[in-house]
Amino acid sequence: MAQVRIEHLVTSGTFSLDGGTWDVDNNVWIVGDDTEAVVIDAAHDAEAIAAALGGRTLRAIVCTHAHNDHIDAAPELATRTGAPVLLHPDDLPLWKQTHPERAPDAELTDGQTIAVAGVELTVLHTPGHAPGAVCLYVPALKALFSGDTLFAGGPGATGRSYSDFGTIVDSIRDRLLALPDETAVHTGHGDTTTVAAEAPHLQEWFDRGF
Repeated sequence: MAQVRIEHLVTSGTFSLDGGTWDVDNNVWIVGDDTEAVVIDAAHDAEAIAAALGGRTLRAIVCTHAHNDHIDAAPELATRTGAPVLLHPDDLPLWKQTHPERAPDAELTDGQTIAVAGVELTVLHTPGHAPGAVCLYVPALKALFSGDTLFAGGPGATGRSYSDFGTIVDSIRDRLLALPDETAVHTGHGDTTTVAAEAPHLQEWFDRGF
């Protein structure tokens, strides 16, 4: 029996908010073993994500937040697999901008755990980039899935609707940088980093204001 592992897919599409649209590449993360998995952020391409899953049972589609580029393929992937779509309720206003006719299947709550392949993903509510933004911490894998809350080089963007810089800094300081230094931070876009690599720069981010 193969052990639990982290798989990574990059999908491409667009991000739209506040009247603008941008081309983006998104990280899609799959945590599981040979029989079951969860998907973190079903971005852009349900067919590619389903192909990466193969014949495995999909336990959940976890949305780190409801910006369209992170959820646009979620309903189709749910239809293909029968898996529930999970979202923090504070992001429902953003979700409805993309999927007005289809609600998420269940709510994410701070401290909730999602079990797959013998490990648990713990939900950390980390508002700032979006009101209902969450990260998923997997102690057994020394891994954090940070969505757009923390990147290699700083916080997620807070210049658009539903976002707040002070809030995201608090979330990162209190919830993420308190994790063990060796924790790998698997982000919503771009490169993976670690808590140790980012923690020394918190004051710099605060001083620059983004």
